[in-house]
Amino acid sequence: MWAAGGGRESAAAAVLRVLLIATACGLVFALLHLPLPDGHARSAGPGGRIREARRLSVVTEEIDGQTDETASEEDERISKSPPDTKEKIWMMQDQLIMAKAYLHFASPQGSVHLVRELNVRIKEIERAISHSSGGTHVPGSALQKMKAMEMTLSKSQRTYPRCSQMTSKLRAMMHNSEELVRAHQSESSFLEQVAVRTLPKGHHCLAMQLTAEYFSLDPIKREFPKRDSMQLDGYYHYAIFSDNVLASAVVVNTTIAASKDPGRIILHIVTDALNYPAMMMWFLTNPPTPAAIKIKSLDDLKWLPGDFSSRFKLKGVRDPRYTSALNHLRFYLPEVFPSLSKVVLLDHDVVVQNDLTGLWYLDMKGKVIGAVETCTSSEGFHRLDSLVDFSNPNIFNKLDPKACAFAFGMNIFDLNEWRKQDLTTTYHKWFQLGKIQKLWKAGSLPLGQIIFYNRTLPLDRRWHVLGLGHDFSRGRDELESASVIHYSGKLKPWLEISIPKYRDYWNRYLNYDKPHLQQCNIHG
Repeated sequence: MWAAGGGRESAAAAVLRVLLIATACGLVFALLHLPLPDGHARSAGPGGRIREARRLSVVTEEIDGQTDETASEEDERISKSPPDTKEKIWMMQDQLIMAKAYLHFASPQGSVHLVRELNVRIKEIERAISHSSGGTHVPGSALQKMKAMEMTLSKSQRTYPRCSQMTSKLRAMMHNSEELVRAHQSESSFLEQVAVRTLPKGHHCLAMQLTAEYFSLDPIKREFPKRDSMQLDGYYHYAIFSDNVLASAVVVNTTIAASKDPGRIILHIVTDALNYPAMMMWFLTNPPTPAAIKIKSLDDLKWLPGDFSSRFKLKGVRDPRYTSALNHLRFYLPEVFPSLSKVVLLDHDVVVQNDLTGLWYLDMKGKVIGAVETCTSSEGFHRLDSLVDFSNPNIFNKLDPKACAFAFGMNIFDLNEWRKQDLTTTYHKWFQLGKIQKLWKAGSLPLGQIIFYNRTLPLDRRWHVLGLGHDFSRGRDELESASVIHYSGKLKPWLEISIPKYRDYWNRYLNYDKPHLQQCNIHG
């Protein structure tokens, strides 16, 4: 659905460019004076005019109902042809464009014989292009069809010589194209936002079932087995702040599977009050042995500000990635874990592929957070000036606009250094400034760039590969060598709109044969 929507927008945009040129009729004249395919050179060469004609060809195919995928396949076949063959195929495409244009502009009172002849020639040239694409030469029959089309086009020029009539029709087409573009853009944006903000029906079913089962348990059985060393630094502590049961399950499963010493792992999940029963029931039913787990609700953190769950909602911003209180809980890590000196915080849209124990033994060099930088990656946000407003003196006088931005999603925090530098107070000061005037973009990432400015230890990029929720270009080698892969972006792996080639990296860590998933019709 998305590909088709994008194709229509691209086609309409190309039509708009072409129409402005065609109104002067210069393109019409140039295309009608194509040389016969006898080997003579073209005056314009295969550069500008041919490339424009090829773009027009794709537009025409869209009008006739062909898809972007079909055009791409044809372009790929043509690209494999020898130069002489490609040149002749492009000449045929030029002829096809002009023939379809004349057919479109022909009035009902026009020549019936000419319309029939144009239709026949169009079909002949389309077949000739299809047979010639990817081949080593253009068959002689195709050359004959090109000559026949040239004669028909000359006849059409004599029949429809008035440029002003074409101009008025082109203007009408341009207006219709603009309206079509606006309609498709609005529809695509709306549907994408609905898909991003709405969990699949099976996930709602799962949450309901788990919640009902949790409250049916004897209160004594609603707790995990006690573990005396739960807060000791002799263990590796991983934190996950999430309201998504299955996403959290994948992070837990992969962290344990990748660890060389899972018995020394303690997992800490913080969720909201609504999803707390379902989260508890899932891990009571599927304990992450040999690791230990502890789950809290935001309501258990009594020291949080009274408006914490609602204070991040912004007018006009509905994306939960930006408005979720759980996303902003990262700025209270020392208070959430008062007994810990270090913790690794994992977003719920990551998959852990390699042992992360090495993070605990990094020399933090007095820095508070370890993170992968994004200024040379394909992430959309590269440097600070793309995230914060440097027109404001509060920002301009304290930060470098060209400083490299870092990524959230997989981070090691030195909580002792955090406490020493009193960064929670720093956070509160900046947050209050941001309430008075807009200083940064929505979400926790821009504010994090300010709080941890000059307090970040850059990590090797292999620790954390981002972009699987929006970037289609990630290669297999890059993904499989990464310690953590991150579905940053809108196209989360549990949504139907996720990127298909990345889905299995997430799906393989869920057992879809489990009764809860079967009953709610959740499949990989």
